[in-house]
Amino acid sequence: MTGKKENDKIRKELFYKRENGYDLVTVDERVAVEDYCTGYARFLSDARTEREAVRLGIAEAESRGFREYRRGMALKPGSKVYFNNRGKSLILAVMGEKPLTEGCVIAGAHVDAPRLDLKQIPLYESDELAYFRTHYYGGIKKYQWVTVPLELHGVVVLKNGKTVDVVVGREPGEPRFVITDLLPHLAQDQMKKTMAEGITGEGLNILIGSVPYDDGGKDRVKLAVMSILNDEYGITEEDFLSAELAAVPAYDVCEIGFDRSMLGGYGHDDRVCAYAELKALFDIDGVPARTCVCILADKEETGSDGVSGMKSAAFDCFMEDLCAEQVADVRRCYENSFCLSADVTAAFDPIYPEVFEKSNDAMINYGMGICKFTGARGKYDTSDAAAELVAYLRKIFDENHVVWQLCEMGKVDKGGGGTIAKYMADRNINTIDAGVPVLSMHAPFEVVSKLDCYMTYKGVLAAYSDK
Repeated sequence: MTGKKENDKIRKELFYKRENGYDLVTVDERVAVEDYCTGYARFLSDARTEREAVRLGIAEAESRGFREYRRGMALKPGSKVYFNNRGKSLILAVMGEKPLTEGCVIAGAHVDAPRLDLKQIPLYESDELAYFRTHYYGGIKKYQWVTVPLELHGVVVLKNGKTVDVVVGREPGEPRFVITDLLPHLAQDQMKKTMAEGITGEGLNILIGSVPYDDGGKDRVKLAVMSILNDEYGITEEDFLSAELAAVPAYDVCEIGFDRSMLGGYGHDDRVCAYAELKALFDIDGVPARTCVCILADKEETGSDGVSGMKSAAFDCFMEDLCAEQVADVRRCYENSFCLSADVTAAFDPIYPEVFEKSNDAMINYGMGICKFTGARGKYDTSDAAAELVAYLRKIFDENHVVWQLCEMGKVDKGGGGTIAKYMADRNINTIDAGVPVLSMHAPFEVVSKLDCYMTYKGVLAAYSDK
């Protein structure tokens, strides 16, 4: 009969046990977690839309020696280039020692996030109050967007082609906006409705003004607001027809908890992974073995369609150009490449255990979450990575002391979700999802663990640095 110590040894060898990351990291690494998250918090505060994230990414890249890619430009191992896709998505590459026929290492995240887009004819007045009509973007719980402070971000393109940048509400002292809700005293009928019906899409109208223009005419409050916009930005109401303006939550990024172990803010999904990719690409030590590619994609929240989404041929054109410079076949490059689809996953929330499957869902502070498949129900609408690919990630993550966990996204008949992974896999690229677990995903204010953020950065860097 074996003793307790021997049994414990056998149990440890044979059983799989996830461990809290704080039981695994050193004191020095805890300091590194804090340093990393200080930089990430700055990025998240400044990148409120995909356009702003791309602009920040380019500025950071150029400060580190990246050059805008021009078709036909000479490239050599160590060359750093980027491709700006219409100001809304970004692809960066560091050329490797090996030829592109041996494939490349790709990390792909998205920089769009759920928000409220202004309609093309948004401005109206009702009972001497001025409003913007909106059309929500991405999957949201509509009731979460009422009675929260909002900022306005975007661009207005004038008929002459001039682009006017608009940001209102970000800086201290600037006005903010809000969608009002019924007081509980008058909401008896509203509260009998389902959560999905209580606030409608057409009811997400943003309050923007109340003082009338001093002329005694019609729509005086609307005219007063339009006059302010004209004075500030030189625009007329017709210019809204060629504008991309969005209302986003006016929440500052902040530390959560007495222990300051978490970060709260808008847009963690998926800028938390986008920042990890960028930082990892910038921190590659010397010339990588294989070419490393970083994708900051747009339109993931609405299905990855459009010229700046991951279904677009823009990525293929960029890769074909890189391959052409080496007289390489892009198809051979793809079939030998590896893509880490760096997107967030749902973190187990003990307040709502009924929709989670605890043993297979991601836990806060347990590290980067690897999702073998996403999709919904019977693994529909997913790429489902091969076992060999999961084993490869296990190996390089363990070798580089990355705290990680394998996870799904809720109970089989409850959960599901999509990423860019299947669109990369459709290109014959070995692809798997991995990213940061998030509490309150798609809410105006999401929460992530600092440790998980840092481990996602370490995971991407490990993939980029693998020989």
